[in-house]
Amino acid sequence: MSAKPTCLIVTSASAQGVSANSFHQSFSLCAPVFNLQTATPGGKPIEFTGIDETTARWVQDFNVKPYATPAKLESIDGARYQALLIPDCPGALNDLAHSGSLHRILKHFISHQKPICAVGQGVAGLCCATEGQEWIFSGYSLTGPSVFELVRRPDFANLPLVVEDFVKDSGGSYTASQEDALHVVVDRHLITGQNMQSTSLAINNLILLCGAK
Repeated sequence: MSAKPTCLIVTSASAQGVSANSFHQSFSLCAPVFNLQTATPGGKPIEFTGIDETTARWVQDFNVKPYATPAKLESIDGARYQALLIPDCPGALNDLAHSGSLHRILKHFISHQKPICAVGQGVAGLCCATEGQEWIFSGYSLTGPSVFELVRRPDFANLPLVVEDFVKDSGGSYTASQEDALHVVVDRHLITGQNMQSTSLAINNLILLCGAK
């Protein structure tokens, strides 16, 4: 039996945090087929948001496990991982969207055509990957939160960037469905999900792309 591929789960470490629901779905679907490593900027603890009755117990159990302590994104070597996943992270706009370390890892993944999956507001993490005026995902088709979804955020007026505008302005092809609808785009080795509701569909595409059985 072949060894499991290794998947790096990158999340925000900012106060706006990570969607507990999206992370729970991501981790639960990936754990049987991947060896998992979490990483955040500075190796700071993951701040879960939107915890409800379904996820409260799971988050409590997760937080006491050894793998709940993230590695420092700054010290991650992309060559050690076969897949990269950024779940729905409302906080991504504040740190991942301008992370030099994530840029370095994404550049490695692009050059080796390794599977990348970003979901919902985690798609903002892909925006860090600019070299001069060139975005390394220029020419890719992808989705992410629509303006209609983002406008519901109380801090909408102060958002540092809007994924839909960034993608269109940077040479990507952006599509979205209705608010909260399932919508996943696969282009080569890049998988993007529009919103938290698209998490499991995006993850299952990542598993298929990795050939992980």
